[in-house]
Amino acid sequence: MIKNTLFIFSLVSIVYLSSCYYDKADMIYTQNLACDTTAVKYTTIVAPILTKNCNFCHGGTAANGAGIVLDNYASAKVYISNGRLLNSILHNGKASAMPKGGGKLDACSINKITNWINKGAINN
Repeated sequence: MIKNTLFIFSLVSIVYLSSCYYDKADMIYTQNLACDTTAVKYTTIVAPILTKNCNFCHGGTAANGAGIVLDNYASAKVYISNGRLLNSILHNGKASAMPKGGGKLDACSINKITNWINKGAINN
């Protein structure tokens, strides 16, 4: 009798505990998995990324940023054209890794800038 009761209790416990754990990771740990790089424009996507991550040092007169100015298209275009901007944010060793002393930009921001550059880095 005790053996049967213990068996039934164990079986019910296993069924109960296993049925309580039904999680879908993508629903619980929501992430922005979508990174739309199809319609990247300078004014709406690239400039805000530069403003948020670069212009503290590379804006205006760029006194802190070795004379590199990225707060307007005309100034940024020089570093876009010669590859320094992309190489800096990729941290690939071909230019000084930026942001200085910080980690890489998030993958989505890098993908957006890369796509925009690959499509001609238009001032749009």
